[in-house]
Amino acid sequence: MRLDLKEIIHTPGASRAFDYRLDLSQVELFGEKPFDQPIRVSGTVRNMAGALQLEGQAESQMDSRCDRCLKPITVDLKVPVTTLLAEELEDEENDEIVLLEKGELDLDEIFTTACILAVDGKHLCSEECKGLCPTCGADLNKGPCGCKKELDPRLAVLAKLLDKEPQDQDEET
Repeated sequence: MRLDLKEIIHTPGASRAFDYRLDLSQVELFGEKPFDQPIRVSGTVRNMAGALQLEGQAESQMDSRCDRCLKPITVDLKVPVTTLLAEELEDEENDEIVLLEKGELDLDEIFTTACILAVDGKHLCSEECKGLCPTCGADLNKGPCGCKKELDPRLAVLAKLLDKEPQDQDEET
């Protein structure tokens, strides 16, 4: 969505509100398309003493999977966005100020970037999630799987020492 700000650029104290739905259903992250629901984007652009400031928020829910047990989960997404806007930059190296294009602002670009950057790389169904057994794949949240722990081959010699029966030790003394 393009927001026309020509009316408020040169009027201190003026503001322009926005509220719309952003469709990111085609965005792919980590091999999945998590944004199957529209994202509600709302906020205001204010002219504060000649400087334009955008304050807004993106809200939605994303579908994901627990990274430990692979159970489907829904994650709330709330992304606040605050940035300064300008028609032109004196300092070309300033990444914190967004440039207007002919007095208009591309809200989709700003909020798409903010939503993608806000997505955590790891999602858990709960902090106590035990995950899956690496050997048999059983869900350890439902109980132990019964697999015998594999012994690290580097420790096999030490395990033989522990496996000696007490009578073997008595005979040696």
